[in-house]
Amino acid sequence: MNFEENMQVKAVGRRGLMGLSVAAAAAALAAARPARAEDAKPMLMFVQLSGGVKVDEAAKTVRLVNVTPHTLYFADRPERLAGHIRMDAYLEEWTSKAGKDNFAADPPNAALSVYEEGQSNNTLAIVEILDPRMDGKDLVYTYKLVSGKPPATGGETALFIDWIGVGGGVGVGFHGVGVGVRGPGIR
Repeated sequence: MNFEENMQVKAVGRRGLMGLSVAAAAAALAAARPARAEDAKPMLMFVQLSGGVKVDEAAKTVRLVNVTPHTLYFADRPERLAGHIRMDAYLEEWTSKAGKDNFAADPPNAALSVYEEGQSNNTLAIVEILDPRMDGKDLVYTYKLVSGKPPATGGETALFIDWIGVGGGVGVGFHGVGVGVRGPGIR
């Protein structure tokens, strides 16, 4: 990326991506720089933080207790991006309003990292998340366990959510969050 393109991307960042949907953020980024065939699209990863977690193994639900009202997103290469979007905009990425390539059509994997009092390390479980819904200040997902064992309850929690392609919807195939695969996964 040359200096002028870099400044255009920074200008988009200064205008603020907060409060925009992921699709709108993608459109703003695309408008800020000329498209080149050799440019790969940024792959956004998401992080949700909460004051605690409750996992109902029988119902297969993960409840992020008192979740923050914004979901963080970031991308590394080819474009380094970071920001946050309102929860309603994040939840829209699970619907047909987000286009045919949405999280509901291809549910992401996520790494659930939970602080547990008295433990020297966070507890980590890899899950496929589905059907997010707000319940007061809590965000509830249905989940399918991929690996590990989530605790029934815990303290501060971070949910690291797999990628979605900017301007192109959810990625195809194996997502790889937290399971040793870096980058956009297997296509």
